[in-house]
Amino acid sequence: MNTGSDRGTEASSGDDASTQQTTEEAPHVSKAPAFIKSRRTLHLSWQVGVFIVGLAVIGAGVAMLVLPGPGWVAIFAGLAIWATEFAWAHLVLRWTKRKVTEAAQKALDPKVRRRNIILTSVGLVIAGALVGFYLWKYGLTLPWDLKDQ
Repeated sequence: MNTGSDRGTEASSGDDASTQQTTEEAPHVSKAPAFIKSRRTLHLSWQVGVFIVGLAVIGAGVAMLVLPGPGWVAIFAGLAIWATEFAWAHLVLRWTKRKVTEAAQKALDPKVRRRNIILTSVGLVIAGALVGFYLWKYGLTLPWDLKDQ
């Protein structure tokens, strides 16, 4: 086990394991208070509670994907709640943050922005033409109030 006390001798030997260990992130540690971590059953109960709260927030986020509300924000918040206790959720959250950052950088690319603006403009022109045609043909009558015409 490398405690770091022999750092000077290993650095000169060219061992790649010591350099990998210093660049890797520290292992995931529970964010529970110390008095909870000191008792196994209490810590297990804490983890179950964190899992249930995270699951409820993620479930609400999934529901908000089809209902009004910030669905993705709630899903990421539930994942962040899970990441306080579970290493796998911490890894998923890190991966998600990286992918969102990459997507944001890609969206700020001038070529991609120009393409998105052009596609949005074309879509709005088509939608406006369809609404204009409907108003010209039927007036302000709603579609479900139309008789056989």
